[in-house]
Amino acid sequence: MLKIKKGGVHPHDEKKSTEGKNIENLPVPSKLFIPLRQHIGEPAVPVVQAGDEVKKGQMIAESPDGRGTPVHSSTSGKVTEIGNYMHPVYGLSPCIVIESDGQDEWQDNLLTERNYENINVPELIDIIFKNGIVGMGGAAFPTHIKLSPPKDKNIDTLIVNGAECEPYLTSDYRMMIEFPDEIIKGTLIVMKILNVNKCYLGIEHNKPEAIRLMTEKCKGTPIQVAELETRYPQGAEKMMIKVITEREVPSGKLPMDVGCVVQNVGTLKAVADAVEKNIPLIERVVTVAGNTVKDPKNLMVRLGSTFKDMFEYCGGFSGKNGKIIMGGPMMGMAQVSLDSIAIKATSGIVAIAEGDVDYQPEKACIRCGRCVEACTMGLRPNVLSILSEKGQHQTAQTDYDLMDCVECGCCYYVCPSRRNIVHYIRQSKAKNAMLRAASKTGSK
Repeated sequence: MLKIKKGGVHPHDEKKSTEGKNIENLPVPSKLFIPLRQHIGEPAVPVVQAGDEVKKGQMIAESPDGRGTPVHSSTSGKVTEIGNYMHPVYGLSPCIVIESDGQDEWQDNLLTERNYENINVPELIDIIFKNGIVGMGGAAFPTHIKLSPPKDKNIDTLIVNGAECEPYLTSDYRMMIEFPDEIIKGTLIVMKILNVNKCYLGIEHNKPEAIRLMTEKCKGTPIQVAELETRYPQGAEKMMIKVITEREVPSGKLPMDVGCVVQNVGTLKAVADAVEKNIPLIERVVTVAGNTVKDPKNLMVRLGSTFKDMFEYCGGFSGKNGKIIMGGPMMGMAQVSLDSIAIKATSGIVAIAEGDVDYQPEKACIRCGRCVEACTMGLRPNVLSILSEKGQHQTAQTDYDLMDCVECGCCYYVCPSRRNIVHYIRQSKAKNAMLRAASKTGSK
């Protein structure tokens, strides 16, 4: 077993409320609001309309160019409308609304049994695409694209991300405890697709039971468990590659440029389900936690359920919330409504009490350098934030490697002036993207 130690910060992990709790099935809500945008890229296009009867697992929206992923019905019932509803990332977004019939019946002739060893690589990639698999660690990048690197990229290593370094979240941990065989099967499928024989499963050492179980389960396979120091943001792709392989992804490059592909454990379970059972991605494990949640849980949630559905199943709240976050408190996204919807990228929802939210106004940078010391990418977050404040967004990109920032939040966590450094960095990235788009439009 590898033992790895590298940089970052160490926030309180706050995992005790859910790490010992088995995954429970959230009852299927009477209405599901299934977004057409559940992946990076253009939204899917509906192939159903109001009044149509649908079955569980049926494709209800397609990816016309193959660069996105299809969307499937999470239960059986009737399509009542296609309209705009609350999306946790994009605000209002088109959704297919399905009224459950209470039967939860699979589409006829959908489920099957297959052995991946008897399926060739192009067919495996096509199955993954047709079943709507995306990266479930939060990025939601279409998995079939990630598993189809250009021919000039020499991929030799698969890294399985089981770090789950965000505070509160335990969904990946519980999957490793409760679905280890499926995760291993999905890993072997991806190894076949990539034609690699080297694979590391990275798990932080605050998860000893997962390390013990996965180490035992991986015996006799080419998968090696890498025990990582418990240190945020260990789960960031570039950091995980660095600590496990000692390879550094160059500025502006991708993991494939250093011969690596990284996949989340949840994604690999979904791959196994799709390939060997033809089960599309219609549900995922979500940690519901936080210091105002009465009964925190890990839930298997149908996509299209609302945050309100999940919090109510966990007993509601014991106090006043200061903030609701999709994901973890370090990199997650604050929500404006409990009507937000569970999507493929929803690994957790966290409710933070009002008194625990840091309401201190930000102050001027005192040049202490703590953010520089904490930055896992070797950047100068203090300079990036100041450049953004002054509107020098392009300078931040050309001279200070703005795009290498993984937005992990370590800089804000250690900043004594409580500067919203990640906010400034995201602002600069957005401004530069707008300038690039305007430039392309003007050149046509």
